Amino acid sequence: MTPLHPIEASPLHARRERVFLLLAGLFLGSMTMLNILGVSRFIDLSFEIFGVTIPMPLAIGVLPYPITFLCTDFMSELYGRERATHVVWVGLLLNLWVLVFMWLGGALPPAAPLDPATGLPPTDAYDFAFYRIRLLTMGAVAASMIAYLCAQLCDVYLFHFWKRLTGGRHLWLRNNGSTLVSQFVDTFAVISITHFWARALPIDPDLAVWPQLWIFIGSGYVFKVAVALLDTLPFYLGVRWLSRYLEIDPQAEHAQAP
Repeated sequence: MTPLHPIEASPLHARRERVFLLLAGLFLGSMTMLNILGVSRFIDLSFEIFGVTIPMPLAIGVLPYPITFLCTDFMSELYGRERATHVVWVGLLLNLWVLVFMWLGGALPPAAPLDPATGLPPTDAYDFAFYRIRLLTMGAVAASMIAYLCAQLCDVYLFHFWKRLTGGRHLWLRNNGSTLVSQFVDTFAVISITHFWARALPIDPDLAVWPQLWIFIGSGYVFKVAVALLDTLPFYLGVRWLSRYLEIDPQAEHAQAP
């Protein structure tokens, strides 16, 4: 058995902190990855219903995003609202830290020959990929962070609102209710801000803007809703197992609430 560090009060305390570190690390890693990948590529998940094609372009940055809500729900249920909120704020600071180094990487010499029209070096330049990712990241990160902060704080708040309202019952309601609302907030905010502020979406200038934006919003939201509904059973099983493993009573927070 691994010996305890002096700051670890007991094997149980060490176990709880290591699980929290795992959840927080998965959350922070996913948040950082999705902001770097962002809108660097769109995949086409369009499908047909009764002969009608439903367009579904999806930014690859969206793929790891539902994991972040699952992680905050686990942390909220097992460790409480305050610790989950702290991790959300750390995620914001971490992504600002990434932004600093994205800027620094482009500011240090040698200066790349950038096209004034595109802000990029020639496509055959060695560092074209970096400048392309940097341009998209710098352009969309503000939108992403505003949406992220609103959505994650909304998720934590609604999770505990439903927990208080139901007296700690109906885990499925607070898991899905908080996630579905907060993910719509996130999707609407990030798409609208990314377009109107960063101009980083592949919008056809010859067509009306909002119908195109609603396609991006709807596609991202449908994907997030589908994953959120699918993760209900794993969330139930995970909370049940972790409650025993960590010897945590998820109802204790509700019982002690004023």
